[in-house]
Amino acid sequence: MEWVIVFLLFFGCGLMFLAGLGILRMPDVFTRMHASTKAASLGIGLLLLAAALYFRELGITTKALTTIAFVFVTAPVGAHMLGRVAYLRGTKMWENSVIDEAKGRLGVLASSAKPSPPPEDQ
Repeated sequence: MEWVIVFLLFFGCGLMFLAGLGILRMPDVFTRMHASTKAASLGIGLLLLAAALYFRELGITTKALTTIAFVFVTAPVGAHMLGRVAYLRGTKMWENSVIDEAKGRLGVLASSAKPSPPPEDQ
């Protein structure tokens, strides 16, 4: 069982390292979010699973599995919403990007959304 825990810790830490490296090395905000969401979610899942296996207590295992489920549900949704807002605000994609699947779909929303005027000084 110790080797399984070491394996989970090793690969969890490796994925977390890759998530951080992806944030530093990727060329635009969209690929950075993709790298951080995928690798960090899997990395934290493996680390929490290793903690649950190490302690083998019902309370800790329940908390670890609940946290894994929460991260797996909320991280992709949060990244999707941040990416959508970044796209609608006109954030530039990487110049070597080949496909822009949101161009025809979100362009209507972007043109109909009008920014609110700045507040007047009193």
